[in-house]
Amino acid sequence: MNKDIQNWAKNTQKRIMDKLSITAEQIGPGRPHASKDGIYDNADINWWTNGFWPGILWHAYRATKDEKFKNIAEKCEQNLDEVLSGYVHTDHDAGFLWSLSAVANYKLTGNEKSRVRGLIAANYLAGRFNLRGGFIRAWNWQKGWAIIDCMMNLPLLYWASDAVDDPRYRYVAMAHADTVLREFFRGDGSVNHIVEFDIHTGEVTSIPQGQGYSPSSAWARGTAWAIYGMALSYMYTKEIRYLDAAKRVAHFFISNMPEDYVAYWDFRVPVDENTPKDSSAAACAASGLLEISRFVQEGEKELYLGNALKILKSLTENYAVFDSSKQEILRAGTAHVPQNQNINVGLIYGDYFYVEAIEKLCGNSALFW
Repeated sequence: MNKDIQNWAKNTQKRIMDKLSITAEQIGPGRPHASKDGIYDNADINWWTNGFWPGILWHAYRATKDEKFKNIAEKCEQNLDEVLSGYVHTDHDAGFLWSLSAVANYKLTGNEKSRVRGLIAANYLAGRFNLRGGFIRAWNWQKGWAIIDCMMNLPLLYWASDAVDDPRYRYVAMAHADTVLREFFRGDGSVNHIVEFDIHTGEVTSIPQGQGYSPSSAWARGTAWAIYGMALSYMYTKEIRYLDAAKRVAHFFISNMPEDYVAYWDFRVPVDENTPKDSSAAACAASGLLEISRFVQEGEKELYLGNALKILKSLTENYAVFDSSKQEILRAGTAHVPQNQNINVGLIYGDYFYVEAIEKLCGNSALFW
């Protein structure tokens, strides 16, 4: 990576850390999800996004060694014990919750209690595996649904396999990833958001719409989940089919980006001046593209690294807020258009992936996933 990129990343990192020094005290051990008028809400304790704020804080702690970030992140993690011990509200998002809180803590500090939390969460996640269909059940209210988001939860299982030297977690993760390759990926590199299976036979019964414009459209954040999730499965397994899949969906994402490199909320939605962008999808895709760039041959690197940089520079110049007027870092995130939820707001997961991507450019490439 050349000096200009490194200098730009270091300057951006400083702007992020200066802001987080303020917002960490404002938010404390809260559960930020979506912003309103520049202030983050406080999500329900079992909400799927509650790992992203401690994940951001762990990145800040690693970058600055400021104990303030560590202390707040640990309190966030401890608060999630209510979900872990309660069990009934856990679902496939155990990875989002505990990879970025407990596993991150263990990786950085060696905290044994955090290791145990991560392993308990991994057992819950593995227990959702449907042997007939080869998929991890998504939510508790729908027994046969699997969703593309779960590709980002699989690293919890890969980590657990390594942590206890037991391949069963890895087998579950790879079986789910292979089902995604078979049933979610389309010929053009786009992906389904949801696939419904018969829980007894494993046969596909429907392709529900989910958060996209239509069942056959291409939801931008789901596309980003697929890019990054497949890259992470390759990172842990070195199975080339996962890297090839990550590259295929990355090519779809890259070829369908608008002029400013920040995706509309769906790649197949009719676009006019009121169509929402989704900065969270762009940030996640950028971090995934950076991951792919680590694994490809020298001649391919520029495609993935170069497009990741274009996204990150556009986010920085056009979508980021670095002063203390707003708690979010990225504006113009879009959560769920079909349900008219949190459109054109700050989203904590968008902030997370943006911070993570900048940290990668600064040399902090060891992941919490």
